[in-house]
Amino acid sequence: MGDSPFTSAVVVAEQVRSGVSSPMEQVEAALAAIAEREPKIQAFAAVLGDHARAEALALSRRPDLATLPLAGVPVAIKDVIPVAGLPMREGSGATSAEPRAADHPVVARLRAAGAVVVGLTTLPELAVWGTTDAPGHITRNPWNPSRTCGGSSGGAAAAVAAGMVPLAHGTDGLGSIRIPSANCGVFGIKPGRGVVPSELGATSWFGMAENGPIATTVDDAALMLSVIADRPELARIGPSEPLRIAVASGSPTFLATVDPQWRDAAVRAGTELTGSGHDVEPATLPYPVNLIPVLARWTAGTAADAEGLDRRRLQPRTRRHVALGRALGRFVRPQQVNRLEDSLRAFFENYDVVITPALAQPPLAATTWSERSWLSNIVANVRYAPLSALWNLVGWPAASVPVGTHSHSGTPLAVQIAAPPGGEARILALAAHIERVGGGWPRVAPTR
Repeated sequence: MGDSPFTSAVVVAEQVRSGVSSPMEQVEAALAAIAEREPKIQAFAAVLGDHARAEALALSRRPDLATLPLAGVPVAIKDVIPVAGLPMREGSGATSAEPRAADHPVVARLRAAGAVVVGLTTLPELAVWGTTDAPGHITRNPWNPSRTCGGSSGGAAAAVAAGMVPLAHGTDGLGSIRIPSANCGVFGIKPGRGVVPSELGATSWFGMAENGPIATTVDDAALMLSVIADRPELARIGPSEPLRIAVASGSPTFLATVDPQWRDAAVRAGTELTGSGHDVEPATLPYPVNLIPVLARWTAGTAADAEGLDRRRLQPRTRRHVALGRALGRFVRPQQVNRLEDSLRAFFENYDVVITPALAQPPLAATTWSERSWLSNIVANVRYAPLSALWNLVGWPAASVPVGTHSHSGTPLAVQIAAPPGGEARILALAAHIERVGGGWPRVAPTR
């Protein structure tokens, strides 16, 4: 077969609002695409066929359908936030199978805007890891099924990249939107703290975790972000004014080496932006030397999320993570972040945004990481995806933007754009400029 058909969320909503199409037609198209491609990719924890059809029918009868920003757009929700009437399993056999009573605010806002939930996407247990699999289940990269789609929003990115849905919800605690978006060649943005309701687990990993959109176009992601942030102006992407852009292509840690093709992708993006009137120069970000603040929040946040669960039913790697978190919780201190944020604000006195590689290495193998040791998961995750956690620690916005293809793995390349608080619109405008100047990236992976 050839390339999968693609219609953007913006176009779907326009067609439904104008009466050219209907919510039911769009839902049926998404369900057909899922039926065709899901067996190979395994991106969904649950497909909501009859439920989605009933939702589409009810939507078609709404008197305000012609005004809804996401009218009839099929969306997928990561199985880590509540969806009314459905269990929230969080990729784990230890969580409750009881249905949730109410929607998370993000789901409620999407539905109020006319979106139709067609499925719940896969994730690694408790959203901890940078690969997405469970015993007997591996979610694969649509561009190269032998490689991982990433994590923890792996199913979300894979579903969008495979053309099964135009929009997917993701969460990002250490890069969990940006890492799979980079793996799968789609656009994903983690908003800054407080822009979108978080309400993730017990503590949102001490403020590191956010909800955000994954899409195949910047316009689509901006539209979804405007809805879940309840800020309509974010959907209107303006031209990217001349910016002072830093390109930080190096590794943030001695534990990881940046693959030359990933490094060159960031440098090349900077060079192309120089030709578009931006002031671009190489720079070195003030990455933290001490990794305890991130590790403590990551592990202790997971330990808080695991409270009340039968830990015997957790995967061994997650049990070890939780045990470490119970010991490291005392090291979670606000002043650690304050000092780091001060150094970043000093850095950004000279720049408006920074561009880095989105990953340090191509996607890991699509295999049973859930059955491997805690240490092997940690080492693999840090070596291939060390560049995103900084922005979670300080709560600043960052996005992953596709920019090419890795010649060895056949999977996409991407750059990360980050900015100080309030920089979502600036990031979207610059990402849209990269998208436009580059002629747009392939919208969906070819089906085979």
